Amino acid sequence: MDIVLLGAWVIQVGVGIALFVGWLRHAHGAGRPAVSAHVSLMLIAFASWTVFVATDAVVWAWCAWAILTVGIGFGDYMMVRRYRGLEGMTRPGLGDYGPAIGAVFRGRMPGKVAFHAVFSAVVYFGSLGVAIAASIM
Repeated sequence: MDIVLLGAWVIQVGVGIALFVGWLRHAHGAGRPAVSAHVSLMLIAFASWTVFVATDAVVWAWCAWAILTVGIGFGDYMMVRRYRGLEGMTRPGLGDYGPAIGAVFRGRMPGKVAFHAVFSAVVYFGSLGVAIAASIM
């Protein structure tokens, strides 16, 4: 299962790279701290998962999952900012998280953003499940 999940990671990373390239081309540095943190953490998490798959050392699975837990928060922050931009809002905080998720499922977000947001659950919860299973085996 860890190899199958590695495929999900690769898909998610590929879409993330496409989003990052688009950001580099069009965002002119907007949201740089959150984007930098998200990309850096996700690449470290992916590397950790890859080491887990290669070595079967369960500590790497838990490292990947812990880093995902932090890094996804930056992605959520960016999704909420994008939603607010679509709606013309400038409120602080993450109070618009629910409406932003709703916008994903209503088709209000660009396709790559929506896919990346929804598919992140596959990687996150899949990684958690595999880490738990590997820990009790």
